[in-house]
Formats: sequence, C-alpha cells, structure tokens
Amino acid sequence: MAKLWGGRFRKSTDKKVDDFNSSIRFDKRMYEQDIRGSIAHATMLGKQGIIPQEDADKIVDELKRILADIKEGKVEFLIDAEDIHMNIEKILTDRIGDAGKRLHTGRSRNDQVALDIRMYLMDETAEIEEILAETMSTFVELAKKHTDTIMPGYTHLQKAQPITFAHHCMAYFEMFKRDYLRLKDCRRRTNVMPLGSGALAGTTYPLDRQMVADMLGFDGITMNSLDGVSDRDFVIELANCLAIVMMHASRFSEELILWSSNEFGFVEMDDAYSTGSSIMPQKKNPDVAELIRGKAGRVYGNLMSLLTMMKGLPLAYNKDMQEDKEPIFDSIDTVKLCLPVFCDMVRTMKVNTDVMYKGANGGFTNATDAADYLVKKGLPFRDAHAVIGNMVYYCIEHNKAIDDLTMDEMKSFSDIIEDDIYKAVSMETCVNDRDVIGGPAKKMTEKAIRKAEQFIDSIDTED
Repeated sequence: MAKLWGGRFRKSTDKKVDDFNSSIRFDKRMYEQDIRGSIAHATMLGKQGIIPQEDADKIVDELKRILADIKEGKVEFLIDAEDIHMNIEKILTDRIGDAGKRLHTGRSRNDQVALDIRMYLMDETAEIEEILAETMSTFVELAKKHTDTIMPGYTHLQKAQPITFAHHCMAYFEMFKRDYLRLKDCRRRTNVMPLGSGALAGTTYPLDRQMVADMLGFDGITMNSLDGVSDRDFVIELANCLAIVMMHASRFSEELILWSSNEFGFVEMDDAYSTGSSIMPQKKNPDVAELIRGKAGRVYGNLMSLLTMMKGLPLAYNKDMQEDKEPIFDSIDTVKLCLPVFCDMVRTMKVNTDVMYKGANGGFTNATDAADYLVKKGLPFRDAHAVIGNMVYYCIEHNKAIDDLTMDEMKSFSDIIEDDIYKAVSMETCVNDRDVIGGPAKKMTEKAIRKAEQFIDSIDTED
C-alpha cells in the first residue's frame, strides 16, 4: 500500500518495520475522538475558506458515515496504514476521492494525536469519576450500618485504640473522595485543545483554533505550538491519579485479606467473591482482594513506564511518544475492571461485629483512656503514662485486662483512682468520648456520613 507520506521515499518500508511502526492495534480505540476532531477541523477549514465549502461538506458527511460504519463493525483497519489517523483518512479518500485529500490541510499527525488522546482521556476520566462516586457510596452505606460496631484501631499492625467500623469505612470514603477530586482536576488540565500546533511550529493557514475548541467542548487552547505537540503531562498525571486509586483499593483489599483469615475473623467474604483450593477442601480464598492488590502494581508500572519514556525527550514530538498510549489505556482498563468488582465484594462481605468487639476489648486498647483518666484527676500526662504502663505490664504478667483489675489492684498503682475508672475505660466510653471533629464518636461519625452524602448528592447534581 502506498504511504500517504511516501512522496519523498523511493523504497517501500520493510514489512517488519510496518508491523513495528504501526500503532493501529491499540490506538484504534480512539476512532470516535479522531473523527470528531476531523469533523471540527474540516468544518473550520470550510468556514475559513481554506478549502472549498463543497469539499468540507463532503468530508464532514462522509466522516459521519464512517463513524457509523465503524460502530456497526463494517470497517477493517489496516496495519499498513499505521495508525487510526491514517486509517480514517485512507478510508475517507477511498470513498470521496480528492476532496478527502484536503482534510489534512493545516494540521499534522503530531497535533492530531495530541488532540485525540486528550479527548479520549477526558471521556474515560469522566467514566471513572462516576465509578468512584459509586465506590464512595459503597463505603458510606457500609458505615451507616456500623456506627455502633466497635473494633480495634491499629498502628504498626498492633492494636492501638478502639474505634468503630463506620469510622474505618469513612477513612476510605475520604481517600476515594480525594481520588475523585484529583481526577476532576486532572481533567481540567487535559481540557486544552492542541490542534493548530501543526508538526511543531503552527501553520501559515488562517486557522480559527477557537472555533474548533468550541465545537469540541474544550475550555481553552494551547499557547505554545512546541508544547502543544510534545506535552504528555496530562497522561502522566492521569496515570498517577489512577495509581493512587489502585493504592487505596489495594490497602482495603489487604485489610480484608487479613481480616478474613482465621487469626482475625473480622469479616467473611461472600462465596461469590471467593475461590477454593484444588487440593485443600476447607479453603476459602480472598482471590478478588488479592487480584486487586496485585493489579495495583501493574498500574504503578504503567506510571513508571510513562515517566521513563518522557524523561529524555528533546522538543518537540518524538516517535517514543507513541508509547504513551498502551500504558495509560491499560491503567484505565484496569481501574474500570477492578473498582466495580471491588464495590460488590465490599457490599456482600459479612462483618462479624462480635469478633470485632472482642478484638477491641483485648490488647489494652483502652490504656490511653486510662492515662487520660489520671490526667483529668490532676496527674501530669507523662506521670500518668508511666503509671498505666506499669499497670499494663502487671496485667500481662497476670493475664488480665485493665478493666478486670480489682479496685485494690488499681489503687496499688495510684491512689487517685476511683470506681469511675471502670466506666472511663469501657469500650463505649473510649469511642464516644472522642467527639472532636474527625473523631470516631458515634455523633461525629454520623455527622461525617451526612456530609459525605451531601458531597455525593452534589456529584449527581453536577451530572
């Protein structure tokens, strides 16, 4: 097949080079964005008198037919045509002849691909934002059911202080909320139109770039032609945002893997989101959670690929930049694959509230509250810390919990201790007295849930 750019060449491209050079295998997914961009470009060319209006109209009409044919599976893309841009242009030219050859007036594949990838990523990012809204809702709904479910909070994976499972769930709401806001912000920076940058130095044709931007729904246009064709910050930024999304999903997945083990027993995964062993009949494996945890590493790798690919490129466009698409496409696909099943896994798991409470009641999670009790009686905190530290050591030696100690045993550590200490170190008091903003007390958690629901409702209003 004759190359559309082949006039300068006197020798055919080697077949292996055609295969190596071609990107149609993966960039064909941008066909709709490519055609939308070409329709806007052709419309502008006609309006500006750069090409005959009759040719512009033919181009636009046929591009619409090509789009419909692709959606109906009637078009076969060719590796020899290299990429989605040249494939569409070849199909157009084959169908309408010389008029189709005018489409590429005033643009380069360099600014064309920059346009397509921006449009494609904005469309995909909007879809992921919707999935994240559903993810946030999943954790809010779970929290609403467990405002009274007391569990141990951890630092260093050691029991630290009692919290509620609702408070734990709302921590993940905050994470996914930040993910949602990051994606919206990333989409804002992606929403700048590069078409008109040409190969690197713009064009001598009187293009109306603002018209094209308005037709395609861009908020603005790029202000430097070199940057317009060579910027891939928005790809890297999205890859980073998606890596953080997967990090958050992986963290909760790791907790579910631990909590569903016999050693914890805090949750039981639904049968529909677990698998068995080919040899051990008793096994119920949290494979969904493990796969999400594993796929997080894959998305991290895509981010590193993009950063490494871009780090040494001089201005402006270089063929290396063809390698931006597969990593970001894979990251998008992975997140869109993982989050819906992640939400279903979380919704269907059984929470063993009694086991969580028992876990909170052991491990001296109320030790800090015992020290605070002494502080409120007038003892300096450092002295109170030492008193309760000695008390904990005594409890370990005698296999007791703090609230198992008799009053005589209590007073052997400090004579300011009274009977009211037992209420002060109860799990319920330890949780509900922590009623500062952001704390685990039931009333504060319920307030956080209401604010979260308002935030999610505001997303629905925007849409």
